[in-house]
Amino acid sequence: MSEENQAAENQPVFAIQKIYVKDVSVESPNAPQAFLEQLQPEFNIQFRNEARGFDNGFFEVSLTVTAQAQVEDRTVFLVEATQAGLFQIEHVPAEEMDPLLGIGAPSILFPYLRETVSDLTTRAGFPPLLLQPINFEAIYLQQRAQQAAQQQAGATETTH
Repeated sequence: MSEENQAAENQPVFAIQKIYVKDVSVESPNAPQAFLEQLQPEFNIQFRNEARGFDNGFFEVSLTVTAQAQVEDRTVFLVEATQAGLFQIEHVPAEEMDPLLGIGAPSILFPYLRETVSDLTTRAGFPPLLLQPINFEAIYLQQRAQQAAQQQAGATETTH
């Protein structure tokens, strides 16, 4: 094998194999009264990102949103959706894997998740819920800083 062929074989690979909805749930426990609400609902929106590896350089990354709309103590609707992707990742340096799985892949999945949530709320009879853009890099860096602070605190505790 020539050096040129070997270099081509060791090139980093980041390829989307499949993007899919892994799980969806819509609840409107107070329908039809919820449609008569005059007050603007308050929204509680939470995200979760997970990644897991498989054989042969395949990784599943999933981005889950839980969105709840409430008026006072009544739930208007509750939507939970998990958008997932199967990615092939090869010849990527180890130090670049976490950012790829924590920033790159979720950034690819988010527009699909946003569309899924908008569609689900519309189909449930409500105005579309449009998720605001997310800065996955800022979230990733914040999580890394928190982990470093926790490790530092743990190391300080063990030295006393």
